[in-house]
Amino acid sequence: MQGSLKKYLATLLGITITTAAMADIGPGQPAPEFRLQDQHGEWHTVEQHRGKWITLYFYPKDDTPGCTKEACEFRDNIFAYDELGAIILGISLDDTASHEAFAEKYSLPFSILADTDKKTAIDYGVYTKIASFEMARRETFLINPDGIIVKHYAKVSPATHSEEVLTDLRELIADNTSIDVEN
Repeated sequence: MQGSLKKYLATLLGITITTAAMADIGPGQPAPEFRLQDQHGEWHTVEQHRGKWITLYFYPKDDTPGCTKEACEFRDNIFAYDELGAIILGISLDDTASHEAFAEKYSLPFSILADTDKKTAIDYGVYTKIASFEMARRETFLINPDGIIVKHYAKVSPATHSEEVLTDLRELIADNTSIDVEN
């Protein structure tokens, strides 16, 4: 019903809404590889971060209210992520110059990756186009140290999401520790 209502409203307003076909991406699947630049011009891949937990969060647009709130929540919890040995990587379709200004304005201590060709957003199934506006939907993937997706957050509240991910990370790490101790 919700999808039908969205299509009806789009037709009524004369706009086109396109969502990339949902990739077969979810828990238990290897994280799709990418090679993207951050706000400092440094390149990042999933492979180079093997051995660490990765919080890979997609967001629509730099310096917008919800995206700023979400980024600042991750920023404010950076020490908790560091203690868990986890890194945070943000991704949007904005370019590196936009990311540089956004990160500097809000003192973001983690990498924000520029997916200007939209390939990574498409590979993760989060690409959306509304009329001529293209964006990545606000979704997050939690990737374990072996490069496997262990959690997909399709519904994200910018104000509470960082804490939600931290809670899940703590549980997952505790579960892995207890399994390692038993072996």
